[in-house]
Amino acid sequence: MNARFSLFVAAATASLLGCADSEMSPTSNFPRSSEYAPLDSMLDHAVANHQVPGGIALIMKDGEVAHFRAFGYANPLELEGMPEDAIFRICSQTKSLTSTAAMILWERGLIGLDDPVSNYIPDIGSMGVIEEVFEDSTCSIRPSQSIMTLRHLMTHQSGISYGEIGDPRFKLLYEKAGVVDLFTTDSLTAEENCIRIASTALIHDPGARWNYSLGLDVMVRVIEVVSGRPFDEFLKTEVLEPIGMQDTYFYLPDSLRNRLVPVWEPDSSATWVLHTHPQYQTDYPVDGAQTYFSGGAGLCSTPLDYAKFLQMYLNGGMHDGQRILRESTIDTIMANHEVHARESTWHQGLAFGVQKEEVDGSLEPGAFFWGGYFNTTYTADPDSKTIGILMKQTYGANEPTTQQFNDFVFSRSNGE
Repeated sequence: MNARFSLFVAAATASLLGCADSEMSPTSNFPRSSEYAPLDSMLDHAVANHQVPGGIALIMKDGEVAHFRAFGYANPLELEGMPEDAIFRICSQTKSLTSTAAMILWERGLIGLDDPVSNYIPDIGSMGVIEEVFEDSTCSIRPSQSIMTLRHLMTHQSGISYGEIGDPRFKLLYEKAGVVDLFTTDSLTAEENCIRIASTALIHDPGARWNYSLGLDVMVRVIEVVSGRPFDEFLKTEVLEPIGMQDTYFYLPDSLRNRLVPVWEPDSSATWVLHTHPQYQTDYPVDGAQTYFSGGAGLCSTPLDYAKFLQMYLNGGMHDGQRILRESTIDTIMANHEVHARESTWHQGLAFGVQKEEVDGSLEPGAFFWGGYFNTTYTADPDSKTIGILMKQTYGANEPTTQQFNDFVFSRSNGE
């Protein structure tokens, strides 16, 4: 364990261990090990100090739950405790599931990673690169100097941008064109949104660099064109059901809606208020037209469900004796797919960010990870067979629990 975090754990343990809820509820079916008492104390400290309202922490070792903790509140205003079966908006954690669906088609020989996107969505092929945005929200555009491929879509190298969380110029362009780049309750389809995206511009030539993007939302339409099926149906039958992810949906059925945790944001009086935003509504999983299946940010899930997905990867593509992906496909997914290498401790795989580990003088894929817009996160380490998932539902809460959680879990799993 690193020295900085060791000091934090020692202080938190000394001050909080005596008052922490050290026993699981009698109704819990999940283990909670005293080995992780310092971690529990850290999470209790975060709730008590208004860093987070609550959440769920899950640690898996060798395919088994080693520690499970629902902490704090689902509703801090009503002091409603966080239930163990809480459902969270996982947002960008959707991306790896979309990429997994795409790689199933790749295994079947139905798509190639270097296929032009325009083979499946012709309008995309006409997109140029932005030069300047004018006061009236029009812009000057030059022709693209390269061809956008499916690999580019899956690795944030397509030149497509985000608007709300990306370049401010594209926020203006997307608003004018009606592009949905986060969440919506409007009547919209992936096909319609791709047409709107194609009417805008690229932030750079395809393959020129890494830029976080709507690429996986465009990939949804490719999957629909190739499979001939709506994306939610394809994902359900090819990925979610085979892995046993029974609580993972774009739009929650009535029977699950009461388990969805609200999104909270901090206010100036050290309390929590329900998050509101001028560009989207957080009730998209339960309200509205429910026609847009966002491959980049649309799913809701639970820590236990998502752990099944990550465990399938740690198992070399297997789940409960059923093969989901070939082991060689997983090697392809974890490889470095960046056209131009970045100075970073991780590289972009096809479905995950992948830590670089030095092995015999060369860099090899290590732990893989990602997170979501409303403060959910995961890391899975193939070497130690450890999965760490921390799910919260906040916006604008600049707090340290994700880093502290990962430092604690993965320094221990590596014997530090």
